[in-house]
Amino acid sequence: MRIHVTDIQDGDQLSHDIFNNYGLHVLSTGTKLFKNEISRLLQHHIDFVDILDRAAAIPPEGHGSGNNRTLESTVNPKWLPKVQPIYENAVKRFEKLFLSAFEQGIVNDSEVTEIMQPLLNNLQLERDVVSMLLLLNTEDDYTYQHSVQVGMLSYYLATWLDYSADEAASIGKAGFLHDIGKSRISGDILNKPSKLTDEEFEEVKRHTLYGHEIIQNSFNEDSLAIGALQHHERVDGSGYPHGLMGDDIHPISKIIAVVDIYSAMISARVYQQQRDLLYVLKELHKLSFKELDPVTTHTFIKHMIPNFIGKRVRLNNDQFGVIVMTHPTEFFRPLIQTNEQFVDLTIERQYEIEHVYL
Repeated sequence: MRIHVTDIQDGDQLSHDIFNNYGLHVLSTGTKLFKNEISRLLQHHIDFVDILDRAAAIPPEGHGSGNNRTLESTVNPKWLPKVQPIYENAVKRFEKLFLSAFEQGIVNDSEVTEIMQPLLNNLQLERDVVSMLLLLNTEDDYTYQHSVQVGMLSYYLATWLDYSADEAASIGKAGFLHDIGKSRISGDILNKPSKLTDEEFEEVKRHTLYGHEIIQNSFNEDSLAIGALQHHERVDGSGYPHGLMGDDIHPISKIIAVVDIYSAMISARVYQQQRDLLYVLKELHKLSFKELDPVTTHTFIKHMIPNFIGKRVRLNNDQFGVIVMTHPTEFFRPLIQTNEQFVDLTIERQYEIEHVYL
């Protein structure tokens, strides 16, 4: 039975091997298809697959056609018209949440859930995180967008680290609230285009303490507060506010630390130009050998890199090409097709990717 990848149901089984347009083997006959396999098919631009006939049985309760979810194509993000208003609404509502935290010293639990849940529901459908953040990102409202993005990315990274769905949702909420303490920092300091004075930087660092206090006064979940308190701690002891090291830093804080840096570096701000996506991942990779938890960071990079399949790139010899396959360990040296030729960056090491295009 031949079906489109968006019609695949969990547990469907391949009746033939799958190869991509370049003859590279993707999945074997007999493979059962779930979200990871579907994501791989989409990343290799495969539209149709042959599956074994499904048993003619009534679906179990709770698994009828009304509950089936499809994955949108990572090449042509058809999800954008649906997700963009949800994202923009979350950014606007977070601004009000920010004001409430400043005026009342607390945030409302049910309001946080109302903002986050529509995003989480749609994040489960979209796997091209690279395109998603680029298409949704704007130069406006950095502080509020950043919090929404960190919530989204914390949720993703938690799932990649094999946390349960409920745990991942809670970690996403912790990421969403990680900077709520900045509500007590003057906007003149937060948006200052020039270098902060020592006194101003010390005040900015206090947002971790302020956030911890606000969340503790608002929720009965210690993990939410600890994410706000520790997301600037570093495993080598160089972070703040307490200079914690290694295992003294909570695992949730390690997750938020990674995605906090990623979101900050891909965003354009008054004092910073938007950086190339692959450059940002390379910087995270460097930090994983000193400041960031290596397992958490490498898991993030490993799951982000396949999103670059199908993306157009410019090499350091001014050639343009398309990423057709990524390497499992040499993250930043994929296989590139330039016109009719293939360039394997793991072999032809004189070449580097200088820019990735959406």
